[in-house]
Amino acid sequence: MEKYTATCLHCGERHDPYSLSCRNGDDALLRTIYSSSRLNCADLPGIWRYREWLPVRGMIEEGSGRTVTYKSTAFASALGLEDLWIAFNGYWPEKDARMMTCTFKDLESFPTMQRLRELGDTGVMVVASAGNTARAFSHVCSITGQPLLLVVPEGSAHRLWTTHEDTSAVCLATVEGDYFDAISLAGRIASMDGFVNEGGARNVARRDGMGTVMLDAVLTAGSLPDHYFQAVGSGTGGISAWEASIRLIGDGRFGSKLPRLHLAQNIPCAPLYSLWHGKDAVSTSCPGEMYDDVLFNRKPPYGTRGGVRDALEATRGTIYAISNDEASGAQSLFEAEENIDINPAAAVAVAALVQAVRKGSVLPEDRIVLNITGGGQKRLMQDLPVRLMKPSVRVSANDPNAERTIITTVQSMFGVRI
Repeated sequence: MEKYTATCLHCGERHDPYSLSCRNGDDALLRTIYSSSRLNCADLPGIWRYREWLPVRGMIEEGSGRTVTYKSTAFASALGLEDLWIAFNGYWPEKDARMMTCTFKDLESFPTMQRLRELGDTGVMVVASAGNTARAFSHVCSITGQPLLLVVPEGSAHRLWTTHEDTSAVCLATVEGDYFDAISLAGRIASMDGFVNEGGARNVARRDGMGTVMLDAVLTAGSLPDHYFQAVGSGTGGISAWEASIRLIGDGRFGSKLPRLHLAQNIPCAPLYSLWHGKDAVSTSCPGEMYDDVLFNRKPPYGTRGGVRDALEATRGTIYAISNDEASGAQSLFEAEENIDINPAAAVAVAALVQAVRKGSVLPEDRIVLNITGGGQKRLMQDLPVRLMKPSVRVSANDPNAERTIITTVQSMFGVRI
């Protein structure tokens, strides 16, 4: 019996487990249907604890971390909350949190990489990123030796640090342009022979990997929460939390009510907020002037069947617009109360929770999960040597020869014929 199948959310047809889209051309996400409706955790390291609900057969043991959930006391008290659970993704040795890239994008990269190995595709993986996803895929590919082409906006290259001495499996291409320019260029290259498109939001391995945040939180707390808070760029993390909650309801042990999704974006560059509320919250200067521009994506999977809109409607959710000042204040408050540094994107989620408390959108006794999508970076850099990755090639988004320039560099680095 197959461990899982991939089912189209529009037509209901079941597809090959490695499919990224419906063969009937439906503009809908595929969702994994696991043969086991009950989650049994394995005695395995990192994210592989949840392997039963991950679309893989094997695992990459080295370097894998997982979410660590704990009940907040200090920060919860500061907000007047009685049942606040922190889902921490990052580096915090005292809590056994050991994501070596300090971002929950590790939860996407490891199952995606394992799935690619099982598929037997030996092409060069292509990933577009504003920084955190690139760091996560660089981490796993440095472990496995899988050739990787990262396409990153030039302004985000400072986020490409690593704890690995050998990053020869990674070709870093920086683009003079924004994240959408990087996505467009990467998409064109990934469609060529010799390259592998990892699939983005359509890749069930990425979504189910991120869904383990909810799995860990619920197994630790003992039941599904009333509310779930997370900062989002594309919104895929919100979709993942929704899908994981559906599976947990099907398990039968953790409650029967979907958590309400509280997704947060950073103004003045908040496309999902604009779409959900029908307000213009996207400046012409985007992604400039943001507290964290990793939260900006011009083309999020909003109206796609199974996308962000469906997740919000199903959970009675909402999206917050968080200013830079709100994010900065929330970051200072959280770090002072919890005694760990957090990434700016995570601070946007914290600010959304502060805003929700102030408005009375959550009650003091409600069970709340706050996803700290990245943290402990300052702590890691105190404990371990890190180095900034150097670009292998630089191009302009307006250069008609940009693709050829990158491909030539890939051929030279990896000795492949494309």
